[in-house]
Amino acid sequence: MYYTLLVLFSLLQVFSPSTAAPIQAEVVKMKSKVKRMAEQLVVKLNKDFQVPPGLTLSEPADDLDGSSSVVAVLDGYNSLISDAFNGVTQIKCEMSSLTGYLKQWRQGHCSEQLPKPPVLGPLQELQSRKDFIHTVSIEALMRVKEFLSLLLKNLDQLETC
Repeated sequence: MYYTLLVLFSLLQVFSPSTAAPIQAEVVKMKSKVKRMAEQLVVKLNKDFQVPPGLTLSEPADDLDGSSSVVAVLDGYNSLISDAFNGVTQIKCEMSSLTGYLKQWRQGHCSEQLPKPPVLGPLQELQSRKDFIHTVSIEALMRVKEFLSLLLKNLDQLETC
């Protein structure tokens, strides 16, 4: 009888809400850090890169489908922004820091490491026009700002691996 009670008590401790608290706290910390990094990037993009008059984004925003899509989209746009484009070095560095942080988070918290999702939508379209490096860089910067704004409104998506 004593042994049965001991086992039941142990099971209750394992499945109690208190054991889930550190994990939830880690998720809150991660989302807070991503939010801060994304907000800083948006501020820099707004300050340093003004949209040329008459230039609009024709297609809808990239899909936001979990942390793996955030990494794929930001990595994809980062690769399209020309290093020769004036003033992008810091932006690209901060984008890499953000994606690096999310990759590290995923390794420690996502039990199943899914393959990199396919690139679709606006990112795929821009990748097909790499020859127009400055135009592509400008649009990629605009798309990053749009995507980060979407991410900031949907931080809960980061909980999905």
